[in-house]
Amino acid sequence: MSLAMTVVIVTGSAPALDLRGPLDRDALAAALAALPSGTPTLRRHTATHHTLHLPQRHSPAGAVADLLTDPGAPPHPRSPHTAWDSTGPQDGDGHRAPAAPHGPATIPASARQREVLLDVLTGRLGAALHVEQLHWRWHGPLDTRRFHDAWRAVFAQEPVLRAAFADRARADGLGTAPLVAVHRQASPEFVRHPHGSVDWHSLLVSERLRAFDLHRPGLLRIALLDERPGPTGTTRIALTYHHAMLDGWSARLLLRAFHRAYLAEGRTTGGERRPDLRDHLNWAAGQDLAAPRAYWSVAAPPAGSRTLPGPTAAEPAAGDRARWGHGLARRRLTPYEATRLRAWAAELGAAESTALHAAWALLLHRAGGPGPAPAPVAFGMAVSGRGIALEGAAGIPAPLRNTLPLHVEVDPGAPMARLLADLRDRALGATAYEWVSAGQIRRWSGRVAPDDLTDSLVAFETPPGPPPDPDGHDPLWSELGDEGVHVEPPQAVDPHTSQPIAISAHHDAEGALLLTVVNDRSRIADAEAATALDRTARLLREFPVLVDGATPVGEVLNGLEGPPATEPQEPAPAPHPGGPRVLRAAARPDAGTILLVPPPTAPEACYDALARSYPGPEALTTVSAPTDAAACLAAVRPALAAGEPLLLGGFSGSGSVAYEVAQRIAAHGWLPPLVAIAGTADGSSASADDLARTLAAAAGRPG
Repeated sequence: MSLAMTVVIVTGSAPALDLRGPLDRDALAAALAALPSGTPTLRRHTATHHTLHLPQRHSPAGAVADLLTDPGAPPHPRSPHTAWDSTGPQDGDGHRAPAAPHGPATIPASARQREVLLDVLTGRLGAALHVEQLHWRWHGPLDTRRFHDAWRAVFAQEPVLRAAFADRARADGLGTAPLVAVHRQASPEFVRHPHGSVDWHSLLVSERLRAFDLHRPGLLRIALLDERPGPTGTTRIALTYHHAMLDGWSARLLLRAFHRAYLAEGRTTGGERRPDLRDHLNWAAGQDLAAPRAYWSVAAPPAGSRTLPGPTAAEPAAGDRARWGHGLARRRLTPYEATRLRAWAAELGAAESTALHAAWALLLHRAGGPGPAPAPVAFGMAVSGRGIALEGAAGIPAPLRNTLPLHVEVDPGAPMARLLADLRDRALGATAYEWVSAGQIRRWSGRVAPDDLTDSLVAFETPPGPPPDPDGHDPLWSELGDEGVHVEPPQAVDPHTSQPIAISAHHDAEGALLLTVVNDRSRIADAEAATALDRTARLLREFPVLVDGATPVGEVLNGLEGPPATEPQEPAPAPHPGGPRVLRAAARPDAGTILLVPPPTAPEACYDALARSYPGPEALTTVSAPTDAAACLAAVRPALAAGEPLLLGGFSGSGSVAYEVAQRIAAHGWLPPLVAIAGTADGSSASADDLARTLAAAAGRPG
């Protein structure tokens, strides 16, 4: 049996390294020299078994494991993407405060919440996915203390504002997926910036890009900026919130509750809101999946559907900063044009949202290539998530808004009335199950990741709903007016999603129809997104004038400017070339997955021998070297989505990246996987056997 050192890392509030093998004291001293300040603790069990406890959650445990398993290797430089500082509540020394031994009760996160967390976890760092904002002007006096007290009262009354994702412990016995905990107390994050201290647009962007700690209750923060000096000037207010806990409907409900509390001098009437987030999560967890599985197994978009309105962008160069981030463009239909469109759609038995869906479907068909042949198109349809059989769902601040895949066959020879009817009927059928997630639908359809069902999102935002606009008729606004305060209607900043392109529509206070497109520049260029928006707006203007129910679809397609694409456009490529490589499939469906992280200079086939020597039933996968945390996270997303057991392993040199992956998984609510490091990528059977034994021990480790 080999006497080489093997290491299994247990991620937690303070990482622990289980060391098996003869301990080289000089190698240990060199490894610990890489640690930040703090006092590690070494516990001796036997001469060849020790446990090393590290002092901080974000100590470079992976780098220490690499040095201990291959003492002759040079220290790894810190990854520029590794989060060394704490991502949660800290004590006075800057350490992450450990979870209370008897914390609040937990509830499994909903399928929609898990999809949001997976998008953020596997998305590009700094992309600010699923972060939305409301902003507005407050005219008149604004008492800072009263403002803050009002929000504190709302936090006390609204369980969702005291909710966060629980730190997962290996002994909690509730699977690996994220859990939601509602804390007894939480305080709003609130900052008021004096006049001239910051630019408003810079403040909006910085608030959007500042990451939320998903384990800290209150995934909502408030920023104020005085536009003019003096106590009675105008103040601009921004509300920034995360879709993991809130959606736009929720934010408006909370904003209305805040205004009432402000008028009441920071007090609220009644107790906690019920039903609340917990009621929704319990309702969702209790649903029978048989009916939605049967529906979506046949209603999901077929493979080969056209999903993008234009060609995908070329992969941006590493230094091309202008090609990263998201683009934004807007267009406007006048109130007259919007009214005319609504009347036209109604005559054909459809709504404005169906007209928008039809315009987008035509663009998707056109981008797929010329010719009169019918072809399926597919896109994501935003739904409120509140049309569910839960009493009071419309009044629950919670992340109910969802995206469902919608597809239709666009036949150039068919009349427009049939296209509208097909889209209307498919939308109505889909909304019967608007609480299921895109990941569930993909699994039920038989498609496997990263084969996404759609590549674009279409949202027709309904009026704000229960919180009425400040039009002077609501007593709330009249009471504010009595205090010399006038509040403008809030404006939304559309969130960035995991889709390459998203188009949304909503009516403004004058009745105009505002169209907005947001595009991921690394997948859709700004020019292509703007062209798609222009053509959408043009179709919506021309439908009532040039199109009736009998007009052939092909005639409308021919009227679009510019030559059609000469070849069908494929969905955007996977973010990392090469993607995951399956070395061995799982022996049974619930066996779990082991991701083998290659050391930086390892050969492509460094783990092939392990697939033959490892006896466990788990699926064995790997990625190409050199790799990073983003590629590894993309590879393990299916396992996380399914809630399967997950283990990270590798030869010496892979520990730094593997531990970063484990940290980021834990930061987004999942149970952090163990990290098993043993052997070196020298091609020897001894190294493969060392790693196989270490993986087997880690996979069978008791909670």
